[in-house]
Amino acid sequence: PVELVETGGGSAQTGGSLRLTCTASGDTYRYCLGWFRQAAGKAREGVAGWNAGSGGIKYADSVKGRFTISHDKTRDTMYLQMNNLRPSDTAMYYCAATRCYNSPTLREDQYNFWGQGTQVTVSS
Repeated sequence: PVELVETGGGSAQTGGSLRLTCTASGDTYRYCLGWFRQAAGKAREGVAGWNAGSGGIKYADSVKGRFTISHDKTRDTMYLQMNNLRPSDTAMYYCAATRCYNSPTLREDQYNFWGQGTQVTVSS
């Protein structure tokens, strides 16, 4: 199993930036790590995913050009740099992990391990 901890949430104004950190325990070489978010009253949606083995990255259309995944060399820490934030980005953000061998997926049902979430609030 993989344990995940998210940090870095908080408040920002429209157009501002925040960086989220996901710290994973265990070797994530054969894993995909993903960022998901859930706004109040809405279903959880995939934001971005990263294959820790191949380095492949995938973004949801809603965040392309604004959000960027990066990671450290040990593959146990993943970051989500969020720029040009919008009120519609307000949500609880979750880090998730799953064993994977192909391109990262943004399908929630494909992920087995989840962090506790960190809140992001963007005001207009």
